[in-house]
Amino acid sequence: MGDDALMDGYDLIGVPFDGYGRPGNQAAASEALRAAGLGNAFGTHHVVDHGDLALPAPDPSRGAATSLINETALVAMVERLGEPVRRAIDEGRFPLVHGGDCTTLLGSVPALRDSLGPVGLLFVDGHEDTMPLDVSEDGEAANTEIGILLGLTGGLLTGPLSRSRGVLVRDDLAVLGPRDEAWRQRFNVGSLRDHGVWFRDCRETSAAPEESARDAVQHLRSTAARWWLHVDLDVLDPEEFGAQGVPGAPGEPDGLSWDGLTRLLTAAVGAGGCVGWSLAIYDPEQDPSRTDAARIVKLVSEVASVISGPAE
Repeated sequence: MGDDALMDGYDLIGVPFDGYGRPGNQAAASEALRAAGLGNAFGTHHVVDHGDLALPAPDPSRGAATSLINETALVAMVERLGEPVRRAIDEGRFPLVHGGDCTTLLGSVPALRDSLGPVGLLFVDGHEDTMPLDVSEDGEAANTEIGILLGLTGGLLTGPLSRSRGVLVRDDLAVLGPRDEAWRQRFNVGSLRDHGVWFRDCRETSAAPEESARDAVQHLRSTAARWWLHVDLDVLDPEEFGAQGVPGAPGEPDGLSWDGLTRLLTAAVGAGGCVGWSLAIYDPEQDPSRTDAARIVKLVSEVASVISGPAE
């Protein structure tokens, strides 16, 4: 597949994983999005829905090997996600990984590098996700994956997670949208900006979403022609998107609007080179009317129309 070639359809890959080891919540996101019409969000383009990955039963305790919650399912997810992502890329299709949390990147980024060599990552998130494993407050793996991918933490990891460590270099990463500075300061965790990563915080991103997106992609394409899009929906303001975070816990204010996120993503994929997308952090249990599910599907449809152009 050429850098900007029209792909031969979409592969939908559901991830029924919850970072707190709950049987529902984010583990139910992929099914809820499927029920909300995700498979119909791509116009007349060919769509293959692979359903959900088969994962072990959830476990809310912290694992002995990694200190992370739901360790057995996490390791299985990282092991099993790479294969369908790699197959979609190798066969010229565009994978959309949906559901779960940001730890899907621990499976998808190594798979991309196996198939394509160096690949950029456009990371759109309300958090930087670089919490060191040894100071993790709650054991949620989704606070750590960028630190693992960059090799900033996880030096004692073994098994599948160790193979994800250090596979991403800082020049192949661009970050848009974080607003977690106060939380990181509680643990004396610095910013990716201080590590030389291309970075725009939420305030900067909100002020110029299209320009920020195009600049991010230009940076990524200066070192790797192709790149992966990751969107953590907690980049949105909780007033705009309430089905994020832990039930009962207030979300961090002042995130992006739906309009701002849509403009950002359409500008990014319109700049070319995007080979796949992961979409995470939706809790259908906080969305009983499925209003947020429908809005997510609308976002996918709007972005997909720019990824692929009109069907032939």
